[in-house]
Amino acid sequence: MTGSKAKGGRLGAIAGAALLALATTNAAVGQPLTVVELFTSQGCSSCPPANANLIKIKDRPGVLALSFNVTYWDYLGWKDTFGRQEFTQRQVTYEPSLGRSGPFTPQVVVNGDADAVGARPGEIERLIAGSGHTKGPSLSLSNGKISIGAGSVPGGKADIWLVRYRQGVIEVPVARGENTGHTLPHANVVRSLTKLGSWTGDATTLPLPAAAGGLSTAVLVQSPGGGPILAAATD
Repeated sequence: MTGSKAKGGRLGAIAGAALLALATTNAAVGQPLTVVELFTSQGCSSCPPANANLIKIKDRPGVLALSFNVTYWDYLGWKDTFGRQEFTQRQVTYEPSLGRSGPFTPQVVVNGDADAVGARPGEIERLIAGSGHTKGPSLSLSNGKISIGAGSVPGGKADIWLVRYRQGVIEVPVARGENTGHTLPHANVVRSLTKLGSWTGDATTLPLPAAAGGLSTAVLVQSPGGGPILAAATD
C-alpha cells in the first residue's frame, strides 16, 4: 500500500505540473478577445445608460471593454474630465467604414467593424454575439515585450495601438452642462492612445513601455483607417 500511495503521489505531482505548464502557456499566448469601445461624454445627457451597459460587461471573460471620452460636447458648458482630441479622432475615423455620416454619442463599436447606440438594453450584447472574438494573429504581452505571431494581414499592413486605461469604475460629479448635478460612472476609462508601429504579417516583437500611475495596458492590432481589430491583448 505504501508503494502504491507513493507512486500515486508522484503521478499526481507530474499531472499537476503538466496542468500548471499548460495554464502558463495559455496565459502567455493570450486568448482572443472581443473589443467593445464606448465613445461617450460627460456632457451628453443620453450617455449614462450606455455607460451603465458597459459597466455590466467590463469584467466578462473574453471581453475588453473600454471607454473613450470625446471632446465635441465640451462647448455645452462642461469640459469632459477624461476627454482627449485623439479619442475624438479615433471615433471620427471609424464613421465612414461604419456607414455613419459623423460621430455621435453614445456609440459602441465592437471589434472595429460593427456599431450601435448602446444605450438601449441588449444592444451591446447583440453586437458581442454577432461579432465574436477577434480572428487575427496571436498576440501576447509579457516580460516587457509585445509579441505578434505571423499571419495574414488585409491590405498588407495593420496598426499597432497601445492603450492605457484605468481598470474599474470611476465616479465623476458633473457641475455644469446637460448632466448638471449628476454623478456619472465610467468603466475602464482610457487615458492615453499611442500608435507604436505597424504589423506586416511577419512574427514581430516590440518593446512594451512601462505603464505609470497604476494604469492597465491593452494592445490592439487593427487595419488602418478605422478598420477591423485583428487582435487584442491585455496585461
